[in-house]
Amino acid sequence: MKTTTLAAALLTTLGLSTVAAPAMAYEAGDWLVRGRIINVNPNDDSGTLYVGGADSGQKGVSVNSDTVPELDITYMMTKNWGVELILGYSQHTVKSEGYWAAQGLGDVIDTKVLPPTLTLQYHFMPDSNIRPYIGAGVNYTYFFDEEVDGPVLDVPGAKVKLDSSWGLAAQAGVDVALNDDWFVNFDVKYIDIDTEAHFSGTPVGKAKIEADIDPFVWGIGIGRRF
Repeated sequence: MKTTTLAAALLTTLGLSTVAAPAMAYEAGDWLVRGRIINVNPNDDSGTLYVGGADSGQKGVSVNSDTVPELDITYMMTKNWGVELILGYSQHTVKSEGYWAAQGLGDVIDTKVLPPTLTLQYHFMPDSNIRPYIGAGVNYTYFFDEEVDGPVLDVPGAKVKLDSSWGLAAQAGVDVALNDDWFVNFDVKYIDIDTEAHFSGTPVGKAKIEADIDPFVWGIGIGRRF
């Protein structure tokens, strides 16, 4: 469902009206702090697995989704333009697919992901009760606490490391005013995240595989202006 439709439904539920006097407009110097629940939903694509430096010719991993809390902070440079920093982390399992799943690899990696993202936003109607915006910016993704998983690769001494990633990010969303300071937020982002996993100490020796994770991040939450 489109974010604007969700916002309109919420307004009806709360008994608010868009024809009423609008809440106080955003102004230059405002800080907007939002707490969201987000779903990180990878739009993943796997490279081929290299074993001992040789290309196996077989693709075969996917990344599961995760739902977590998130904090973001926006500074309004003008009443229309703001800069948003998104903070939070998620946890994901990388699973074997296709040929490698048929070989019984199962899950292959568990990892935590820290993806701070900075976007420049344009707010279309800062004087309205419903305030849509779009944004674009840059993401840095750091993988940590990586562990080898699964019935085949997870043996004593097995290790895995995932490369950090730089990529672009795009977003669209809407703030729905509850009063002068409080609002409900709906947001979606697309983040370009590419990494390469490096295995060592596994039954197949050294191995590596590239993966494009490229998640859509769907969020809903509540915010306050300061």
